[in-house]
Amino acid sequence: LLAVSDELDEAELAALKFLSREHVPRRKLEDVRSPHDLFEALQEKGVLEAGNLAFLRELLYRIGRIDLLVAHLGSSREQVEKELRAPGAARVPPLRYLLFQLSEDITEDELMSFKLLLVKELPQSKLTHETTMLNILTEMEKKGLLGKDNLSMLKSLCEKINISLWNRIEDGLNLLGQEERLTTERGSTGCPEGHLVSSVAPNPLGSFNDSSQLLEAYKMTSRPCGVCLILNNHNFAKAREGVLEHRHMKDRNGTDVDAAALRNIFSKLHFRVEEYRDLTAEEIRKTVNIFQSEDHEDKDCFVCCILSHGKKGIIYGVDGQEVPIRELTTSFTAQNCSSLAGKPKVFFIQACQGDAFHKGVTIETDAGEQDSSVERDARFQLDCIPAEADFLLGMATLQDYVSYRSPREGTWYIQALCQHLEYSCPRGEDVLTILTAVNQEVSRKTCERDAKKQMPQPSFTLRKRLIFPVN
Repeated sequence: LLAVSDELDEAELAALKFLSREHVPRRKLEDVRSPHDLFEALQEKGVLEAGNLAFLRELLYRIGRIDLLVAHLGSSREQVEKELRAPGAARVPPLRYLLFQLSEDITEDELMSFKLLLVKELPQSKLTHETTMLNILTEMEKKGLLGKDNLSMLKSLCEKINISLWNRIEDGLNLLGQEERLTTERGSTGCPEGHLVSSVAPNPLGSFNDSSQLLEAYKMTSRPCGVCLILNNHNFAKAREGVLEHRHMKDRNGTDVDAAALRNIFSKLHFRVEEYRDLTAEEIRKTVNIFQSEDHEDKDCFVCCILSHGKKGIIYGVDGQEVPIRELTTSFTAQNCSSLAGKPKVFFIQACQGDAFHKGVTIETDAGEQDSSVERDARFQLDCIPAEADFLLGMATLQDYVSYRSPREGTWYIQALCQHLEYSCPRGEDVLTILTAVNQEVSRKTCERDAKKQMPQPSFTLRKRLIFPVN
């Protein structure tokens, strides 16, 4: 318990306290200042006992600290999921976990809206800049404004701020009700083992993609895990000089910020990072051929990140010549690279998909300068990835649309991707879930110059969950 306690941060302690509210008296929880204090309180209540750490395993699973399950409790995600499928095994009430998920998904703007709308209901001291959504939910419970049979105020708040927040809660409640009815109707007649709860357990009201939790995951235990190849094109002087139609093609200022972020996160994820800068089309082909020919037998994965200009279905070399995206991805099929057969091949491509713009409503900003550069680049098509299993292609934006790059801060897509990988991989999230979060973040951004938007798009033929392990 001490070893686990030492590796939990303040936000995770707050999450554990919130998830434990049914098991520890309120005043006792308010006195808890460390994970160690919490564990002692749970021990006093008999929820945590020597030889029975099921509740601790559930708590760590709920907050996504799968690494601690493995390192200190000798358990795994799959084992905990199997435990929680047993009737009555889950000790965190479904509604509480649903509220916790709400707090995890909420944005800073939405949190601020909650604070403003609750200014007459909660003390000002409880609505400071440091107040989190978990703090708000806890105070609402203490004031009798929120409870199992009292969700009307939460519904009203969500409807005013973002109706999708309430829709997810309502979906979860409906799903729980359906499962309870099934259990009542079938419980006495018998059914295949685990049938009644497998569709929602062990995460009955969580991310609502619970069927994915039952999928097998790709093996990702090799060290290094694999190669992360970064093709980083910045200087397009050759294209401007050599190709008339590209005389206005700009250098990709800010791309080195993206490359640095990719190097940082994939190094942490145990990949051997190889970066190549300012390659012509032919040099791109030769570089890809080098890694296609490499022996990946003792590796579990291959990642390729391409940062360049392009157009419909292609990327540009710095000489303005075209390389089809499909040519690059097909280089790593089982036929062309047998040592990667059955292993995930991941491509992240930062490039526009055309010249069209996503229109958004105008917003005010604090910045006076026009800092975003538009890349009028490649259109993504389904035929960009081979028609065989184990490929994932993450594109910066939808077909026919532009993407945005800041000369100071890098591109919207790559920066969001790296930040979400850094946050979610230690919590055991799979890559498709992470890319969905990236979609959400990037879609909310607006180009300050003309109120234009961007929407990333992943496409995949993965057969299993892809989880990048940190430890």
